[in-house]
Amino acid sequence: MSKQRPRSGRRAPKGGSSHGYPRTARLSEVLREVIADELTRIDDERLELVTITAIDVDPEMNRAIVYFDSMFGEEDDEQVIEVLLEYRARMQASINRQMHARKTPILSFKPDEVIRSAARIEELLRKKPDTTPDE
Repeated sequence: MSKQRPRSGRRAPKGGSSHGYPRTARLSEVLREVIADELTRIDDERLELVTITAIDVDPEMNRAIVYFDSMFGEEDDEQVIEVLLEYRARMQASINRQMHARKTPILSFKPDEVIRSAARIEELLRKKPDTTPDE
């Protein structure tokens, strides 16, 4: 008995169809690991308290938004972004070296507002006075 091709005429994607989540999510996670690793190698005290929390990469891998959080607080976000931009070429070279991809995305940097919002909510809940309704 001979093998039949799928009726759609399309080939199954190599190395990606068996994973339980989309390709962009896998790319984002790999990029996060590579960039976080590269930040540990950079000896710059301005980045010591910076954490890479997430990456949002477009499907074509042209651009990637790197979300970060910092113990310096919101008031120093612009300075952290400037420092990250100083090292952008180095991070992109590291991505290219480690991923062996045809394209290396152009990185941009933004503070992770989701984490900050969650921290604000948690702080508000802790400050909330214990008010129980009188019956």
